[in-house]
Amino acid sequence: MGAAVADDAFDFRPGAQVPLQGSAGQTAATFAIASAAYRDDPAVKIEEANNDWHKSEVTSGKSSLFAPNLGEAFSRAVQLRMLGGGRKPLIQSFGTEPQVVVEHCLAANNIRRGRDRLLTIITVVFGFLFLPGFLLWLVAFQIRQRNNARVALAEKEVKEASGKGAAATREAKKHERAAHGRSAVATTIMAIIGVGIVILLIKLPFGGFWAWYLRACFVMPVIGAFWARRVCERTAQDLRDRWDGLLSGGGIGAKIPEAVPGSPGETAAEQLRQNLAKLSAEQQSNTVFYAGPKGILGMGTRWGSWQLAEDLVSREPGKEIHPFRSWDVIRVIHDQLRMLERGPLHTGGFPTPSIKHWIVTPIGENAKAVARPTGEDVDAFQIKQHEIQRICNEQQFGSGDRHYLGVQFTLWDGQLVITMLITVTVLHETLRIEVTGHALGPVHSLFTSKPEGKTKTVAKSIRFWETTDKSLPLIEADDAVRIAVRAPFSWYPPLLDFLGGKLVLPEPFGLRHAWADQPWRHRFMADDALRTATPVLRVVHSAAIKVLEEHGVDTEKFGNRSGVLSGLVQDPSPRKADVYDA
Repeated sequence: MGAAVADDAFDFRPGAQVPLQGSAGQTAATFAIASAAYRDDPAVKIEEANNDWHKSEVTSGKSSLFAPNLGEAFSRAVQLRMLGGGRKPLIQSFGTEPQVVVEHCLAANNIRRGRDRLLTIITVVFGFLFLPGFLLWLVAFQIRQRNNARVALAEKEVKEASGKGAAATREAKKHERAAHGRSAVATTIMAIIGVGIVILLIKLPFGGFWAWYLRACFVMPVIGAFWARRVCERTAQDLRDRWDGLLSGGGIGAKIPEAVPGSPGETAAEQLRQNLAKLSAEQQSNTVFYAGPKGILGMGTRWGSWQLAEDLVSREPGKEIHPFRSWDVIRVIHDQLRMLERGPLHTGGFPTPSIKHWIVTPIGENAKAVARPTGEDVDAFQIKQHEIQRICNEQQFGSGDRHYLGVQFTLWDGQLVITMLITVTVLHETLRIEVTGHALGPVHSLFTSKPEGKTKTVAKSIRFWETTDKSLPLIEADDAVRIAVRAPFSWYPPLLDFLGGKLVLPEPFGLRHAWADQPWRHRFMADDALRTATPVLRVVHSAAIKVLEEHGVDTEKFGNRSGVLSGLVQDPSPRKADVYDA
């Protein structure tokens, strides 16, 4: 990435290190996404969080024994995508702090790496040294997993078919019975084979060392599995504590000692530290990308648009208006928007907004990558002020980037991001002021669900007519085997991706918009988005009319049109303004 070369040393520039603008009040969305790094759900569950425009996918590998869970797949994918060498540019994650999420992914990977080192020793000692029995146990577990998967799929089909009519339900139940029948047959065959092996081991046709070794081949993997399950249980409890802590607001901080160089020679630690700093700098970039119906990536789709366009006519007949440019109008609007948080009544009102000049680059609706601008007009992913002013004044028609002035509110602890964008264009004798509303909703509920303890309802031993909930281990036998089998290969993650599958992130990727819901399903969030438009629109219009009056423009038509728009903006219905129904 060209910008990365130009900005390699940006984090070494002198000056006090101050918090970046907009970093406050974003903990809920940030911690919700970060919690995915510690989750132990099936990896495919993340596909439930896909929205209409951005879809992640979990690919299958060669064997389900090597398949990652959600936390393992998420941590690996996010770390590789956001810190990997030669990574592509990222979309800003408004309402979140992506560096915090990445740090939790690194911390989760470190915890699992420590577990895997111990499990590797257990697997080598109790598995590889007794390979014949170890392989036979793995085959048995693989058959069991496939049977369980078939039965679960058949039961899911029955539930889905219940609303499609009696014929579909009968066909689904037929498949369910067939799946249960195949599972019962396979279980019976495995039991018969197991009994035969036990009889054979008790009375082998030969003796000596090999007889005892063969017996040990079937006993030692069981002992290793018991020990491995204890290790997995302890780690799972640690990961769940961190998962619960993040969603409760008082989580344990991410510990990544490998990002702190201890000496000048630790190049890997220094590189990781620079990549994390570069990630935060890219988050503050003032360039965004417009992808057709998808809207401006990271800001959410455009739900409303209001345009004021009238001719520039001199207030005094026979005289010309005083020349001005789009930037002159934008600058006054910028100053007036800073007063949004003030009002005549002491009623709370707007929090302090983030007001920023944005450069919007158009890309294809189905583009899989973006390219950030480079060159002498760019500094640390930021387009310089003089170039922003030039784009505002000159690039108003035809190809090229466009300038927008944005006022952004980050609400609900980062779960709602409201952005109002203003652009001013002058073509021939017509001045056009356009205000558009964008809303990015909360992260999907998958990320906000807390860990639930595994329990089983059983009858009491004495008062058998009453029931009680019995706590179950967090790690089942099948999952312990899966983790132990993956452990020896964890030193080379690409091999695990090939064997067990991986999470493929949607491109162009940004942590926030990839898993965002629409805010319109939440009444209060929808109200907040709709209420923002009216005061912003009126401030923009009053500031623009003030500039026009100062330059000798007849503002009567502008005032009348502004009044009409003030009425239209009170329509409480959001629309798909980026979908042109032509």
